[in-house]
Amino acid sequence: MAGAFSYIKDNVERVLSLCAERAERLGVPLPTLLAVTKSATDEEVRALVSQYGQSRIAENRTDMFLRRQALFEEGDAPEMHLIGHLQTNKVKYIIGKTAYIHSLDSRRLAEEIERQAEKHGVERVRVLLEVNSGREEAKGGVLPEAALGFAEEILAFPRLSLCGVMTMAPICESEAAYRPYFRETAAIFRALQDRGLLGKDAILSMGMSHSFTAAMEEGATMIRVGRSLFEKPSEVLA
Repeated sequence: MAGAFSYIKDNVERVLSLCAERAERLGVPLPTLLAVTKSATDEEVRALVSQYGQSRIAENRTDMFLRRQALFEEGDAPEMHLIGHLQTNKVKYIIGKTAYIHSLDSRRLAEEIERQAEKHGVERVRVLLEVNSGREEAKGGVLPEAALGFAEEILAFPRLSLCGVMTMAPICESEAAYRPYFRETAAIFRALQDRGLLGKDAILSMGMSHSFTAAMEEGATMIRVGRSLFEKPSEVLA
């Protein structure tokens, strides 16, 4: 069975190798690889974690988050991140089950996370502030100019722990085209650190399969890679 998913091992090693090369050139630490599993089967997810040692996975939707979590016994479960839009009526299903919620983008959501955390006795919910760096109406996230003010609002919620910043850049045609979005988000991240709203070990979550190297150039400490980890090699016709 292990051989059936060897392409996943190859893909993970390729991504990590690209990261290592870029990190060495930049003189920066390796970013944390967060595997986004929405394009994978349950069997591929099990192989990724149990056979190939990926310890952090993420899902966009709460129902899939819960499904992936149920694949593992408590002692063998990977660190689980929720990275997609979180509706307030879904908070109750995932409270206390996430390592991080990457998509905090409104006071209303913050209030519901706080309420559910208190209700369920969860003392600390680690969240990232989502920045809509592309100012896209169809995407979540606070606008860049509102990020600092919103971060200060989060301090009013004792059970919310602001641990970093996340952005999902618009789809671009080149690596260079991604950089302005990542650069602006990184500037917000540093401003939050300068104001003491984020610690030195805070997370800057930027970059996906086609953009993680550009994100590293602009200071990402965590990259979210999905499809590239589960691509199968092209079949060669005889």
